[in-house]
Amino acid sequence: MRSQLLSRSSAHAATAAPRCLTRATRALRLTRVMSAAAQPVSSTVELKPEVAHKLRTAEAVCFDVDSTFCEDESIDELAAFLGVGEQVAALTAKAMGGTVEFKEALRTRLGVMKPTRADVDRFLREHPHRVTKGIPELVSLLRSRGQEVFLVSGGFRQIIHPLAESLGIPLSHVFANSILFDSEGHYAGFDESEFTCRSGGKPAAVRHIKDKYGYSNVVMVGDGATDAEARVEGAASLFIGYGGVVVRKNVAEKADWFIMDIQQMIDVLKSGCCGNCRK
Repeated sequence: MRSQLLSRSSAHAATAAPRCLTRATRALRLTRVMSAAAQPVSSTVELKPEVAHKLRTAEAVCFDVDSTFCEDESIDELAAFLGVGEQVAALTAKAMGGTVEFKEALRTRLGVMKPTRADVDRFLREHPHRVTKGIPELVSLLRSRGQEVFLVSGGFRQIIHPLAESLGIPLSHVFANSILFDSEGHYAGFDESEFTCRSGGKPAAVRHIKDKYGYSNVVMVGDGATDAEARVEGAASLFIGYGGVVVRKNVAEKADWFIMDIQQMIDVLKSGCCGNCRK
């Protein structure tokens, strides 16, 4: 039986009963937000002139989605919706902390969830994205300056595509994982050809973006170890760590600049030109 990529539309999605977030997962989400809020602003990496210059002159900015572009951790949210939130959240924490090989963590998490086509359709309807404050303005500002926006995520295309479309980001600028379903809509695995299904996938995606579009200066923004890899392995010219949802010490230590608020990026882009800004 041939696997097919999920389509958002499902004629029978409304017939299945919704499953709510578990109390424990709500508590986990609150803990992540409180952890970020409690982090002192003085702990952010100081903005150096060369970092500001690279941001202002970048040809493209790539964003992680979960806990960066959005406040959600979509895999955890989907798992909670399916009633297996606690098990999957623990695996996500290990994957984002860099202690587990990403593809195996993804395989295990999806194996626990086993989402159907109808499950994902219903989840999309009942759980709209909580876009991080400042992101719509930042996306608009970057594009007005001639700087392209890409989404590079270990999450799922089926969940990310509607978000990208709502902010005017071309789907060709989205690099994420795809859930596969059989002809009856049952879970049948994931597309293992996607860049971000494996460890080292984000730097590979950024290198692909640079090669395809001829860019020389690309910035990566994110909260996790997999985002920091994009800078460590030389694909991105700059890594901006984001701690507005969750603070990860190992990520902050690797960041060229670590921020707690998206407004900080907006302010730098608006604060004048180094002489060679794109606009």
